[in-house]
Amino acid sequence: MAEPCYDVAHLAHVEVFTNKFEESLDFFTRVYGLKESGRDADSVYLRAWDDYEFHSMKLTKSDRTGVGHIAFRTSSPEALERRVKAIEASPYKKIGWIEGDIGHGGNKAYRFEDPFGHVFELYYETRRYVPDEKDKPALKNYASRFHAQGVSPRRIDHVNLLGADVKEFRKFVETCIGSRVTEMIQLDNGRLGGVWFSCNNKTYDLVCSEEQGGGDGRLHHVTYATDQREDILRAADIFLENGVHIETGPHKHAIQGSFFLYVWEPAGNRVELANAGARLILAPDWEPVVWTEAERKKGQAWGLKTIETFHTHGTPPVNKNH
Repeated sequence: MAEPCYDVAHLAHVEVFTNKFEESLDFFTRVYGLKESGRDADSVYLRAWDDYEFHSMKLTKSDRTGVGHIAFRTSSPEALERRVKAIEASPYKKIGWIEGDIGHGGNKAYRFEDPFGHVFELYYETRRYVPDEKDKPALKNYASRFHAQGVSPRRIDHVNLLGADVKEFRKFVETCIGSRVTEMIQLDNGRLGGVWFSCNNKTYDLVCSEEQGGGDGRLHHVTYATDQREDILRAADIFLENGVHIETGPHKHAIQGSFFLYVWEPAGNRVELANAGARLILAPDWEPVVWTEAERKKGQAWGLKTIETFHTHGTPPVNKNH
């Protein structure tokens, strides 16, 4: 097997488009419990209480929904240059260097696209979140004070994207980002139904699920992590009290074993909470776990069947008239 590549350190932030900006912002701050760290003309920068960077979500006002870009921080300036060299030698679309927004502190980032139109961003120089006195934690090794507003997840965990050819997405990730596959679904027709990637010792940071709705460059979901399952059970009641559409869960995934809850925020973007920190991939020679189609049809870990919208709903929605 190829030597593991750790040029990319972790998922850093995801830009989410919303056509219901005020409603989405209220959901992500008051109900979901992210904290605002800044804003510009069209975007608000949000973070979970223990995210060390200035933001982990960029919520952007738009005439559509879905994902604007997905950003990963590299492990060093030299690692960034290595990745850019690999991307520029690849067949994938290059956007090139940009000046970062306020979440980067103006530091440069490199953008490129996957085969389905998702925009990715790599950078090293970052802007760390610096809490003021009001937000300073009691323990100096936390990024900020636990504020107990709404659900209050601890950190960003992963993003799941939709792609028409998951095998091709796997080639893209292994070439451009260097992440390894930890688990995947092998369909009877020879196609891959989904692939889970990790760029560090977490079980996964990035997922691609097969697009079954006919769209391009769509978002399946963004996930933040909680400390324990009970946080997710409490979140279900918080969502219920606030009229949030609960799509499926709380329950336990078979793949990756995480405890989960999926909801749709007001603009229709799917958002997950997961207790995903229990499993780590420590083996340097980890072999991907392969799930068959028959195994997946059994449902989730404790028998819950995967509901139809989980396979068809993504953002932006597909216009069936065209």
